[in-house]
Amino acid sequence: MLDGGFDILNLLRIGFDIALVWYVLYKLIMLIRGTKAIQLLKGIAVVLVVWGISMLLNLQTIQFITGQVISWGLIVIIILFQPELRRALEQLGRGNIFSRSGNSAEEIIQNEIEAIVTSCNYMAKRRIGALISIERETGIGEYAETGIPINGKLSHQLLTNIFTPNTPLHDGAVIIKNEEITAAACYLPLSESPFISKELGTRHRAAMGISEVTDALTIVVSEETGAISCTKNGELHRDIDEEKLREMLLTHLSFVPKASDKKTWKRRTGKRG
Repeated sequence: MLDGGFDILNLLRIGFDIALVWYVLYKLIMLIRGTKAIQLLKGIAVVLVVWGISMLLNLQTIQFITGQVISWGLIVIIILFQPELRRALEQLGRGNIFSRSGNSAEEIIQNEIEAIVTSCNYMAKRRIGALISIERETGIGEYAETGIPINGKLSHQLLTNIFTPNTPLHDGAVIIKNEEITAAACYLPLSESPFISKELGTRHRAAMGISEVTDALTIVVSEETGAISCTKNGELHRDIDEEKLREMLLTHLSFVPKASDKKTWKRRTGKRG
């Protein structure tokens, strides 16, 4: 026995208990990352902080109000987080919530980049207009809800087919999350910036608009010129070529490779650079 009254077995049990709780919390956070639930959790944290301050300073009115909010909080959480809770239970039932993905994060991002670049080049050569918004840290589910749900695995064939002229989904934006096309024919907010060139059309204004309110990376293929442009954080990069587009995708998506990783990726895909 140790001086504190704990033997090695008890210490290991406590350590395992703490590690398991943290792992479950981590998986739950990863499950709701990029959804509106994250913003709601921040709001709950603010309420708890205000309640703690009111307790310390003996602010009885604020303490009463926040106490009531906390008392009814469990029911409110169940109502607000119903989609996320249902998804978590479904994944738990399928045994997916604690399983590791068959592909590494690097391979997923590489496949996503290659599909997007191939599709954009195909459409640019044929002057097929396109608007593609890629979700990053800030969730853009509210904009995906304005379109038609797809929820299909990302491929350059599917992406190109969506924007083919005279098809039902070719107008509007495609929203991509992870390695899936979430929705098509989506409406994005138009930028009101007076600095956008008058020669740019609605697609470019929509790409600028979404980049001003989220951290999404948005790609535009011009129907008039076939030029490819890209927006992020309110900045517009015009007339970029294949290598520049690939470099921007590599830089701004979740997997940020080193220079040596870019060379390795080019060797795997047979691209020169």
